[in-house]
Amino acid sequence: MIVFAVAAGVSVANLYYIQPLLHSVARDFGVSSTTAGLTVTVTQAGYVLGLVFVVPLGDMVRRKPLVLVMVGACFASLVLSGSSSTMPVLMAALVVVGLSSVVVQILIPFAATLAPEAERGTVVGRIMSGLLIGILLARTVSGFVAQFSSWRTIYIVASALMVILAGFLAKNLPNLVASDPQPYGRLLSSTLQIATGDPVIRRRSLFGAASFCMFSALWTTLAFLLSGPPFHYSSLTIGLFGLAGAGGALMASVAGRLVDRSLEKPLTVAMLVASIIGFVFLLVGSEHLWSVLVGIVVLDVGTQGLHVTNQAIIYQRRPEARSRVTTIYMVTFFIGGTIGSSGASVIYGYLGWNGVCGFGILVGVLALLLAAIPFFRAEPGHQSPLPRDTQALT
Repeated sequence: MIVFAVAAGVSVANLYYIQPLLHSVARDFGVSSTTAGLTVTVTQAGYVLGLVFVVPLGDMVRRKPLVLVMVGACFASLVLSGSSSTMPVLMAALVVVGLSSVVVQILIPFAATLAPEAERGTVVGRIMSGLLIGILLARTVSGFVAQFSSWRTIYIVASALMVILAGFLAKNLPNLVASDPQPYGRLLSSTLQIATGDPVIRRRSLFGAASFCMFSALWTTLAFLLSGPPFHYSSLTIGLFGLAGAGGALMASVAGRLVDRSLEKPLTVAMLVASIIGFVFLLVGSEHLWSVLVGIVVLDVGTQGLHVTNQAIIYQRRPEARSRVTTIYMVTFFIGGTIGSSGASVIYGYLGWNGVCGFGILVGVLALLLAAIPFFRAEPGHQSPLPRDTQALT
């Protein structure tokens, strides 16, 4: 579990180093805040490509060599990001950073496969805690390094971490056989069949998309708010705001245990309500620092608690296809994030911080309505309604 948690944290951090540095990137390349914000969008777009075309391979081939190849690709793209001389080169490199960082989504179903069924939610929650700590440290360390050096330095540091991680994983990961070897084309088509055939996976994916849309809207534009009036904070100080999300890391473990106790329905509603309340505090926070901090904490708790709840439920559905189930969920999840980051960048340019907060509240209310519609329907989180042929296979 420690191996998986550390690997998840180090890998996912690559997606978030850029967020507290957007104003530095904009100044370095002489571009607008909207253009700089698109670096977050292209990173997430690359991640979605990796989710679609790479993550399903976790069911088809041995996961250990696949993980090591992706870590190597991430190393190369991080080096290119840190040495980029133009904005197009940086964006192209960040696409590959996003694509190769999907290694974390190969590791999570890997851990779920190794976990006992009665403890799967707890295990997923603990791995997610490691992942969330990686996100928190990414923003904080990124801002700290940029304060005393160039924003480029963090990408060189990150590439060195990936070399260390490769050696760590090569020594410690078990080399299990593939769960469902089949031709690649059939593998991808079966992913679509799973998505269309399982309403629980679809609904949980939509919850995840809405939640990550809100989360991305906050972190894409927060640096612009904090670097401008009335705050005028440095990159170091902005990076420290990432520590306010520590509650999300704690909530991940709690959510996993609650799902194991069949409390997923009330937990879903509570996490969506928390996310909306978080944006209400952030709306006030355009003038008050305390409100910004409370809003970050509450929104992060809601986002991460719901994310772990969703994952613990979907991994109970199709044991032989957990990588493809991950693809379905995470593609929808990151499409929501891409909409949130790009939409918030544009909205901030026209309507400022209040417009971004209004956008986040609207998305949360729509997700809460979606949760209310099927709330009292049966959602068999602990029984996998597999087709007869699949039951025989597993």
